[in-house]
Amino acid sequence: MNIHEYQAKRIFKDYGINVANGILVANLNETKEALDVLQTDKFILKAQIHAGGRGLGGGVKITKDKQEALEWVASMLNTRLITKQTSKDAMLVEKIYIEEAIKFKQEIYLSLTFDRNNESISLIVSKNGGISIEEAAQISPHLIKNISIDPQIGLCLFHVQELVVFLDINKELALKLHETILKLYQIYIQKDANLIEINPLVLTQDDEIYALDAKISFDDSALFRHPEILALSDPSQADPSENEAKEQKLNYIKFNGSVGCVVNGAGLAMATMDIIKELGADAANFLDVGGSATSDGVAKAFRLILKDKNVKVIFVNIFGGIVRCDRIASGVIKACKEIGLDVPVVVRLDGTNAKEAMQMLKESALKGLHASQNLLDGAKLAVKLAKETSL
Repeated sequence: MNIHEYQAKRIFKDYGINVANGILVANLNETKEALDVLQTDKFILKAQIHAGGRGLGGGVKITKDKQEALEWVASMLNTRLITKQTSKDAMLVEKIYIEEAIKFKQEIYLSLTFDRNNESISLIVSKNGGISIEEAAQISPHLIKNISIDPQIGLCLFHVQELVVFLDINKELALKLHETILKLYQIYIQKDANLIEINPLVLTQDDEIYALDAKISFDDSALFRHPEILALSDPSQADPSENEAKEQKLNYIKFNGSVGCVVNGAGLAMATMDIIKELGADAANFLDVGGSATSDGVAKAFRLILKDKNVKVIFVNIFGGIVRCDRIASGVIKACKEIGLDVPVVVRLDGTNAKEAMQMLKESALKGLHASQNLLDGAKLAVKLAKETSL
């Protein structure tokens, strides 16, 4: 789960990490009050959306003029902002965070994230703060340091010492950097985060360390342990279909392809999307009906998928381990009859009661419903139909 920058900075502040004074606003009256309260001659205004790249996308404004600040807030609030990290549908800006500007002499990139390949926590620092880490990795890879931390041992002094040598900073700043990284690591562990990113973390003119930006993502599976974090959720930043799927206890993630995928299990979902991609098309979604899928659940999944007008075909790929394939077939037939599908449906069922399920599909004689005996043939047919329907 992602949270907004202003929320992440409140967590930083709770742990004693320096952040600039800031006020969240949602209308012009609040903006006027904030501009009068903040003690600064320069303001930084930031659109609050769950995506990076806001500066290049026009979602960050630096100004000394209060009237200009008001005009910018008026033009940005309740509009949709597109950045390199948003979809083409953009994200709704409902809040602006206004901060006091801070003068600094050096900016760096710093993040903590989990490295699944090495089963360790990566502490990544770049001397090139202020630009994306992907861009820094391309143009100046020698300015990036990646340190692996064994989560069983935790953050140690030698990890920080390695960074101090890399950054070539003095002893006083090294002590402050150690303290800041230690607090960030505590947040990462104690809050079950899977990413903390600060870009930039700056060294000020008076040798203090400030987080000028803040991004935190949390492990969804651990949110039950953190109601205070769950309370920070902002449904307006998610696709409406994803919110609806959560209410119906379906796992749904929207993509930009044309093949709607109804599957059970994350592994099968990944394999399904991979083979669709390999065959020359793209998945429109990841919809996992789960291991206890019912006919009603499948019908709900169909209704959800069909709200995406990019979907040109639905590919149902289910392996019946615990779930029975005949129940899935019943749900597919029910959905086809009740919803009145206007896109073709390809169904591949294997496992428990698959034979009976295929017979049910065949006897239904529904137009546009295609049964497949295996994954490859089913995927090929789905991709072919998607391309034909798109013409």
